[in-house]
Amino acid sequence: MLKAQRVNAILEFVKEKESVSLDELVERFDVSKNTIRRDIQELVDGEKLVKVYGGVSIAKPLTVPYQDRKIKQFNEKQQLAKLAAEFVEEGDIIFIDSGTTTVEMLEFMKHKNITIVTNNLDFTLDASAYPNLHIYSTGGVFERSTRSYVGTESAEVIQKYNFNKAFMASTGISLDKGITNSSPLETQVKAKVIQKSEQVFILVDHTKFDKYALTTYCDFSEIDYLITNQEPPIEYIKHSEHNQYSVLYPSHISV
Repeated sequence: MLKAQRVNAILEFVKEKESVSLDELVERFDVSKNTIRRDIQELVDGEKLVKVYGGVSIAKPLTVPYQDRKIKQFNEKQQLAKLAAEFVEEGDIIFIDSGTTTVEMLEFMKHKNITIVTNNLDFTLDASAYPNLHIYSTGGVFERSTRSYVGTESAEVIQKYNFNKAFMASTGISLDKGITNSSPLETQVKAKVIQKSEQVFILVDHTKFDKYALTTYCDFSEIDYLITNQEPPIEYIKHSEHNQYSVLYPSHISV
């Protein structure tokens, strides 16, 4: 195995196990401990792994406070939300996902007569001012970092609903890993929503492309629209053309 291949294989192995010892890596890849140390150091320098006592662990991203995430890329979030809201029609039954982008859709559809199911606490509170919006909450375990309801209970509630459209957020997307999310508890909910929706809209700004998080909650084959704030990398355009989903961004529609 070439060094580059081995380094990538080590990274994937550690991601799967979350943390491993040096001895485990030596046995798994059948190389010397010094070789493993050099490979690990390369991954540590690239901030993909962190050293722990006797081994390595996956690099844990710093938790960015919810309000900070809400402010970050605010204009881009509003662009996405406005474009997504154009697909919401009178009488629709839709799902609004957790996240700081999907919550911005409210401003652009607040006067429509629609039914909304959501696990997004902020959306629920803000939407309560509009009696024409019929709001159902999933309930479940409250996840403070995303201000959303997650877990098995939420997924079981979603099983009872049928959605015309689902508007979903993602921590990162990649052609290799699909549509990903950093929370396994949220992933249970997201995956169930995908199964119950006639049309699926993924909302991601340009910073989310070619990135992936801990879990994959759906593949590109399961979505209908990928909405972003600017023209994405050309490989995503080509991929959409061969996989029957549409890429949408302001002032342009690619079918």
